[in-house]
Amino acid sequence: MATTLSFLSPPSLKTSSFLHHNNVTTFNLRTQSQLIRTCTPMSIKAFSAPTPAPPLTQDDLKKLAAYKAVDYVSSGMVLGLGTGSTAAFVVSRIGELLKSGELKDIIGVPTSKRTQEQAASLGIPLSILDDHPKIDLAIDGADEVDPLLNLVKGRGGALLREKMVEAASAKFVVVVDDTKLVTGLGGSGLAMPVEVVQFCWKYNLVRLQDLFKAEGCDAKLRVDGDGKPYVTDNSNYIVDLYFKTPIKDAGSAGKEISALEGVVEHGLFLDMATAVIVAGKEGVTVQTK
Repeated sequence: MATTLSFLSPPSLKTSSFLHHNNVTTFNLRTQSQLIRTCTPMSIKAFSAPTPAPPLTQDDLKKLAAYKAVDYVSSGMVLGLGTGSTAAFVVSRIGELLKSGELKDIIGVPTSKRTQEQAASLGIPLSILDDHPKIDLAIDGADEVDPLLNLVKGRGGALLREKMVEAASAKFVVVVDDTKLVTGLGGSGLAMPVEVVQFCWKYNLVRLQDLFKAEGCDAKLRVDGDGKPYVTDNSNYIVDLYFKTPIKDAGSAGKEISALEGVVEHGLFLDMATAVIVAGKEGVTVQTK
């Protein structure tokens, strides 16, 4: 928006006198007969500064990372389709590219019922590991990423199917925003999930908490919005582990958790990621080992 300011040019002066009273200077400007007050207007246009772009939201960052990950996809691939808010952007983008014809002959192997429903609604052909045991590329989000590209996954409740599909993939690309980066797994203070059978779940909850006393671990049964136990796609429960300090040895921790009878799977995804795409305020970066 332009603003117009008017300035008046001074008249030609014949005489001038300066009167000083109490450190105040008074200017009397006169012509031969009278004070001239007729002036010529001038115009100056001032333009307001452009409005800065709004900061990127967390969803904006997830979408940036997801779109970058889809650059790894080629026609004819069998793809592992992840679960969660970031993976949903990946699935949506693949659907768009199939519809436009930029991608062809894609087969998706979903890691959850909700991903299966989303992909089917977008017209993505789907299969299962039984029929496609070798997957070219899996793309999924993560809840934590450490400097060695080890992950915590499963806060969306799909950790078992995610691990099965991603372990069967030749390449596994992870998409996150920079809030998911940690110095050590468990360091965010948020849940590290363990999927357990429903039978005697409390027995395993206590055993899991005792495993990590040194890390100040607090184990809780995951519940849904109605306060009932959350049930996975595989009809199991989830015990969420909350650490006050990062896990000291994630490899050993994973083995100890898996050794407990009644544990189905845990959310430590170790030595699995091929690349991690990170979206932050400064742009998108790709981390590889």
